[in-house]
Amino acid sequence: MSRIAKHLLPWFEQHGRKHLPWQHDVSPYRVWVSEIMLQQTQVATVIPYFERFMQSFVDVEALAAASQDEVLQHWAGLGYYARGRNLHKAAQQVVQQYGGVFPDTLEGLIALPGIGRSTAGAILSLACGQPAAILDGNVKRVLARVFQIEGWPGQTAAARQFWQIAEQQTPRQQTEQYNQAMMDLGSLVCTRSKPACVECPLTRFCLSRRDGTQALFPHGKPKKAKPQRHRWFLLHHCDDQWLLQKRPQTGIWGGLWSLPELDNLDDLTDWQLRQMKCSIEPAWQQEKLLKHSFTHFDLTISLAQIEVDRSLMQQRPPGVAESDDLQWLSRDAIAHLGLPAPVAKILQELDVSPEIDC
Repeated sequence: MSRIAKHLLPWFEQHGRKHLPWQHDVSPYRVWVSEIMLQQTQVATVIPYFERFMQSFVDVEALAAASQDEVLQHWAGLGYYARGRNLHKAAQQVVQQYGGVFPDTLEGLIALPGIGRSTAGAILSLACGQPAAILDGNVKRVLARVFQIEGWPGQTAAARQFWQIAEQQTPRQQTEQYNQAMMDLGSLVCTRSKPACVECPLTRFCLSRRDGTQALFPHGKPKKAKPQRHRWFLLHHCDDQWLLQKRPQTGIWGGLWSLPELDNLDDLTDWQLRQMKCSIEPAWQQEKLLKHSFTHFDLTISLAQIEVDRSLMQQRPPGVAESDDLQWLSRDAIAHLGLPAPVAKILQELDVSPEIDC
């Protein structure tokens, strides 16, 4: 057993988390969903999402049978929506190719959409009792500080070293407890800022503790100035219906329902003539209403509200321009759609859609 494991496992018995929702009724399905949700997201945020998700999709068959809109509705507010789309695709693949039983090999799991090496290792170790290493953000932070691993973990050379050390330290026995302990240590003790070194079971041989360099590890990604983007969101309203557009499957908010967008409000007339065969001036507009940050850029949202007369609606079918991706929808219908968090916020403030967790 590695030096880390010898000191970490007794700590886990006394201080580790053992009552998280996905630690009960453990199965590859529940571990998989929790691991995908926990990517880039804190435990406290994930817990209510996970519980609601399990109530609606009790097993992989239920998830595979659901529509993408249903899945993304449960994902709305968690961000990084490709995770939700890949979760749905992988569930369908597990049902269609494996009869609803998850592969029990690293290679088989990695072949599924959205599952990487660390997530596969978590499924194998936490749900299947197999000795497999993991390397999520918490584990990287612990290893980087204990061994003073140089380089941003996202770089190829550094990633190779991280995995080499992770596999060296992961014990063949009690792997489930060890992996959970590493995640707990990074989350509860070896935190991003102000690590509680006096409470750490690894402090006696942690190189960063010895040298006082905890704040330097792990190395951050080289920073670049974030690009700034601006878009006009169009809120067309007619009686009790609003015009929403389903976004393409790829790109930001892929597969979610949003408000139609324009780069420039001067293009509104051309857009309306093309999509609605009419031209209507905005009844109300507000520039820079909302700002939303993505990983790679910041988006500033302006809003234009357009009141559409019922007579114009009666001249055309509900499917605008005969498009399945651009639809007049009622308040009740909107309540059952997956919406991007800023769009949900706009609609909530205008009392169009019910409140969701953003």
